[in-house]
Amino acid sequence: MKRKKVLFVCSGNTCRSPMAEAMLRAELKKRKIKFVDAASAGAFAKGNTAISENSAACLDERRLDYSKFHPRQLTHKMIEASFIVVCMTWQLKELLNTFPNVYAMEELTGFDIPDPFGLGMDAYRKTAERLSIAAERIAALLFPDGSAENAVLPAHKVRTKK
Repeated sequence: MKRKKVLFVCSGNTCRSPMAEAMLRAELKKRKIKFVDAASAGAFAKGNTAISENSAACLDERRLDYSKFHPRQLTHKMIEASFIVVCMTWQLKELLNTFPNVYAMEELTGFDIPDPFGLGMDAYRKTAERLSIAAERIAALLFPDGSAENAVLPAHKVRTKK
């Protein structure tokens, strides 16, 4: 069976998307869903070399592994190779709106994930909590029968607020 990739996209691939990647990976393992890979990239990640300290601390608190993580610049090839691309905000989705497999987080979970960059640890913990809920919702939505083979891409939603 061909593996399916869920690709999370944020701005710099140092704060939100690495946490989302680790959390979805843990959720898939918990649900015993095989043949699905979680990955992440940044729309503006060039020059970034590591996960942010606060994101790393949040993942450490939850005992989630990110040891193999390194920031990556988003490419067309990554998008095309992914089953679904999940952007943290509508604004990021709008940058990539020519690809049919690109969704805003809100389309899948009911909420966007604001960027905690430059804020304190409380903001990162709130972001981590929202991403934990998002990982649960995304796993349930895309893999309703617990199988990658029968994965479902939801219909796109129209943005109702700006």
